[in-house]
Amino acid sequence: MYEIIADPDDYAIGALEEGFGHGQIPFPDNKRKKWAEEIGAFAQKLDGLSDKAKNLQKLLFSESAIMATPASLKTFKVQLFKINDALNTAFDLAEKLEADIVEK
Repeated sequence: MYEIIADPDDYAIGALEEGFGHGQIPFPDNKRKKWAEEIGAFAQKLDGLSDKAKNLQKLLFSESAIMATPASLKTFKVQLFKINDALNTAFDLAEKLEADIVEK
């Protein structure tokens, strides 16, 4: 048996606690299945992102000439930093959620 111990305050969404009791309830099977499907779709998107990153890496490692303006190179770099920041944030949240599911 597992328990989800995710505290809304730890995720800066403490307002969610208002109006909800603190007693434990079972995680209904129909919701679990729906969430599992959504997480599977999320994993597929991550696989797609991984494929895009590998293709971009292959292009940048290639011998093909790539022309750019200084502004477009800066824009490209900024967008890569945004993607990296978003991935780091998502990874940190995923680790935190993973830690919030404990075996009883």
